[in-house]
Amino acid sequence: MTNPRRNGLTSVADQSEDELGGAGSVLWRQRADHADLDALMHAYDAEPDADARGRIVAEFGERALRHAFAEETVLFPAYRRHLPGDDDELTAHIEGDHQQVNELLQDLQRADPASPGYDARVRRAFEVVRHDAHDEEDDLLPRLQQVADVGELRAIGAAWEAARRASPTRPHPKVPRRPPGNVVAGAGLAVSDRVKDAVDAALPVGSARRAVGRGALAVTAAAVVVAAVRRSLRGGRAGRRR
Repeated sequence: MTNPRRNGLTSVADQSEDELGGAGSVLWRQRADHADLDALMHAYDAEPDADARGRIVAEFGERALRHAFAEETVLFPAYRRHLPGDDDELTAHIEGDHQQVNELLQDLQRADPASPGYDARVRRAFEVVRHDAHDEEDDLLPRLQQVADVGELRAIGAAWEAARRASPTRPHPKVPRRPPGNVVAGAGLAVSDRVKDAVDAALPVGSARRAVGRGALAVTAAAVVVAAVRRSLRGGRAGRRR
């Protein structure tokens, strides 16, 4: 490892893939996702066209929200579990920042990228995300690294990736930032968000077909959820009969 920083910990930004526990480790996954977010922020800075900037912000928002959901449902509970003697100030601070980013992204979803104030809100969201990435890479993740072995870091990483893939894709400021509330709400919101994503991809805003399409997709999504619940209930009854 390279020289430790002032807090006595070595930032994950300064460590190799092997030192972080391999590509499956939550340390490596977090750092890689931070790098992807940073690349989108730089792409926004370099793009002069307002509509293209809006598309970059939409991609950034989805990626940032998925990342935050995986942290709140998997990483932060694991951190608190492995470091029960630590105070909760760090994870609580980052969760507060996540709330702020959700609120900013919700406003940006409804805003015209060419409108006054749009760029300022985008840059505020970027600032908060960059601040959190430093808090995590320089402090939270190295602390977890000290107390969790490589197998545990990889198990947390696998759960983190599963949560990220199944997460809601849109901002939801009213959802709790901690389990079990965020996990329970997230399951339904993830389905709802994907319905909206499918409509946005297939039908232009303002199209006469948009409302019809959204309704049809919503019915389909609801049917999938109902079927999954019924399968779960049947499985539970079968288990009890055994």
